[in-house]
Amino acid sequence: MRAARLFSVGDLRLVEEPIPNPRSDEALIGVTAVGLCGSDLHWFNEAGIGDSHLKQPLVLGHEFAGVTESGQHVAIDPAISCGVCIPCKEGNPNLCTSLRFAGHAEEDGALREWIAWPKQNLYSVPNTFSDAEACLLEPLGIAIHAVDLGKVQIGSRIGVFGCGPIGLLIIQAARAAGASEVFVTEPLQHRLDAALKLGACVWTKGEEVDVGFECAGENEAVEDALLAVKHGGRVVLVGIPKDDRTLFTASIARRKGLTLLLVRRMKFAYPRAIKLVENHQVDVQSLITHNFPLENIGEAFATAQRREGLKVIIHVSDKGLAV
Repeated sequence: MRAARLFSVGDLRLVEEPIPNPRSDEALIGVTAVGLCGSDLHWFNEAGIGDSHLKQPLVLGHEFAGVTESGQHVAIDPAISCGVCIPCKEGNPNLCTSLRFAGHAEEDGALREWIAWPKQNLYSVPNTFSDAEACLLEPLGIAIHAVDLGKVQIGSRIGVFGCGPIGLLIIQAARAAGASEVFVTEPLQHRLDAALKLGACVWTKGEEVDVGFECAGENEAVEDALLAVKHGGRVVLVGIPKDDRTLFTASIARRKGLTLLLVRRMKFAYPRAIKLVENHQVDVQSLITHNFPLENIGEAFATAQRREGLKVIIHVSDKGLAV
């Protein structure tokens, strides 16, 4: 099978490898589509993310969909929790102390034609979903988890600071949760335009919100969120900073008595994500602006790196296990 494996910074190669043999608790999946994420770009540009670093050649990709041996079209949760550590037992599998994650550290991801993955991480999707839409259920799950942390209520005013794919999905998920007004900041015009099409307004200093979502991984966006959120409000940090440091003016956060929350992936979000898309409450298709076959993986990463469009999709196969 073909696989796209990262050997060092910017060194992503298509290689031939054996098809994996699934264990008894795993299914063999023919990968159909993979979405490129900002964290994939961290690995590509820095050979790491946060405190994790490339130790061996790694297959990237964690937003993915595929087809099982029985022909079932599925979306796949990329996070494998142990189920026995204290966070898992407390109902927080996203905080698992032994978490394995596709395309991260030493766990190969989905930019390959076949993958063996735990059956419990597979979610059947309606036939009306395209493969690309199915793989975007993963970032939608992140958005749902962020909105949950923010405790968005009916009539809430929210701010979204950074309107990449996650930010745009948070706008939609927050609207579905009852948010009445959404204010945004975004330096890239095409992303700002996408947010405005979703009914958001440009945030100006002085405009107060109940909950702020920082989705850029930039300290400037964090500062804007602190300024915008009301006294006693919540700021949810979603973005991943390049240098693994988040800086903000402590006096603002302290005097306002803000609650800061950090997003660590998601929990129990896939069924809700499927329903939101199925019921047309969230439009993931509108985020897809670029499509590439696996053989053009280099061009796909270059496009994502230039921040062109919104979401880049790699089409690994359109036939699943029939290949």
